Amino acid sequence: MKVRLLRKRRRISPSRIGLCELELFFLLFGLTALDFYIWINASTAIYQTHDKWAFDRRFPPALSVSKIPLAATLKLPEAKPISPSGVIGRLKIPSLHLTAMIREGADAATLRRAVGHIPGTALPGGMGNVGLAGHRDTFFRALRNIRANDPIELEAENGTYRYVVESTGIVGPRDVRVLASSNAESLTLVTCYPFYYVGSAPKRFVVRAVLVSNGLERPPAPGS
Repeated sequence: MKVRLLRKRRRISPSRIGLCELELFFLLFGLTALDFYIWINASTAIYQTHDKWAFDRRFPPALSVSKIPLAATLKLPEAKPISPSGVIGRLKIPSLHLTAMIREGADAATLRRAVGHIPGTALPGGMGNVGLAGHRDTFFRALRNIRANDPIELEAENGTYRYVVESTGIVGPRDVRVLASSNAESLTLVTCYPFYYVGSAPKRFVVRAVLVSNGLERPPAPGS
């Protein structure tokens, strides 16, 4: 009698087995997703640290030079051609505590490791519209809090350019008018919208800024 009772207790219903398998699946899926998230963030941090070091090493702080107003007639040196996926500068938005290195290109591989300079748009120091793209869940997540008149700095090989936010807007993914060139020196930041949308976001959040000053001096590197 005792043996029969033990055998009955050891029997597990098919529904119970299925539930255990489902729990195991979700556990493994969660651990895999967590590992992927950690790997993406760690690799991004490593790339950003390396790019900052390489940029500061290649272009050390210059001697003190007074800021050059927009009205000045002094011609700044033109930016040199950029090789594919090359580091071209550093973006800073102090009000958002945002600092990110900028690389040439707007492909998936580039945007995983940096803010991307959109090919075909102006380079820092050139006349026209400088277009930069970034992911809404990494570098450009903070853009949801940006406001008009917020300052933006763009450190490049040939100087530091300072902008102020003129406007923000939401456009469709195929609306390229926001990147159109103009006779004025401007900066456009583009990211996907809504910021917390699950999946491929259907729209784009655009920040438009105008140049207010530029100079030949690059600020000292942190710790220098």
